[in-house]
Amino acid sequence: MSDTDYTEEQKFHHYMGIELNNQTWNLLGKDNRGDKDNQRMIQFAQGSLYHWLLSPLFEKINEQRGEWMISHVFAVLGQGEQALVSAEKCMALTTEFGFEDFDLGYACEGMARAHAASGNDTVAIDYFEKAKAAAEQVKGDEDRKQYLSDLESGPWFDCGLPK
Repeated sequence: MSDTDYTEEQKFHHYMGIELNNQTWNLLGKDNRGDKDNQRMIQFAQGSLYHWLLSPLFEKINEQRGEWMISHVFAVLGQGEQALVSAEKCMALTTEFGFEDFDLGYACEGMARAHAASGNDTVAIDYFEKAKAAAEQVKGDEDRKQYLSDLESGPWFDCGLPK
């Protein structure tokens, strides 16, 4: 199927899935984010997944990564319960479809961070160790380096993991 076979609506959903994901990353990297930025970041992450689900190029990996992003946003904001909902969906998709490489690693990282944000320190540390072990599967030196850098970055909510 070529790009010309897609409807304008399908192209719109594909574009918005990507664009809202990029905007989420921009806000995650912003210094001095305010409450409005944080609310927009949640909406952008959720909107990105919504549009990916309607994209003509949708694959289950897009859903897995979208759930990870939503979980990550909630965890960064310290909203552990909401983070766990999407982290568990991400992990379920990872397991069901046998995703590997950095997708497996980020699914473990997402569970670790969501549990850390929820105050479940022991479970967070267990998933962190699984995420660290998953680094061995990440192909490519630069991808592995980026993954480990992300894993070591906070917040970890004083659960005994890297600050």
